[in-house]
Amino acid sequence: MKLTNKIIEEVIGELIGEDAIDVALFIKSKSKVSEFVVAKRMKKDIHHARSLLYKLFENNILIFERKKDRQKGWYITYWDFYPDNIMHIYKRLQNEKLEKLKDRLSKEEASGYYMCKNACTRMDFDKSTEFNFKCPECGEIMNPMDNKRTIEFINEKIDDLEKDIGQEN
Repeated sequence: MKLTNKIIEEVIGELIGEDAIDVALFIKSKSKVSEFVVAKRMKKDIHHARSLLYKLFENNILIFERKKDRQKGWYITYWDFYPDNIMHIYKRLQNEKLEKLKDRLSKEEASGYYMCKNACTRMDFDKSTEFNFKCPECGEIMNPMDNKRTIEFINEKIDDLEKDIGQEN
């Protein structure tokens, strides 16, 4: 599987947040970018830009080099995109999602769920008995819920993720 901007956006969005995506994509197309250039180009406060840059660094998405400014004596940090780790992180995130979906599927298949007619809340059998099968939100009777569609949806998501993961290998 080839590294695409979509994969980069997904990884960074999940790890750090939407705010960091533009920063990473900007640096991806450049070489040795000063943090001041990043802040100016992204129209961000220098402190906020540095925070995002260091978060990207902590997740092995960016690397940096510090050089001392000869005139002012300050250190300036220059950033580069480090694409090698993105695919590893992407695979790890996909596998984590797959495990969570499989856990959820086993819970859906193992337990009966109950919901009131107003769909205020959804509870498993044990939790429903604690509330005497009455909705804690509206007080209506909790009725058994058919979760076949939920199970089908989770199975579809699992299949999609397994195909995606299978294509990577």
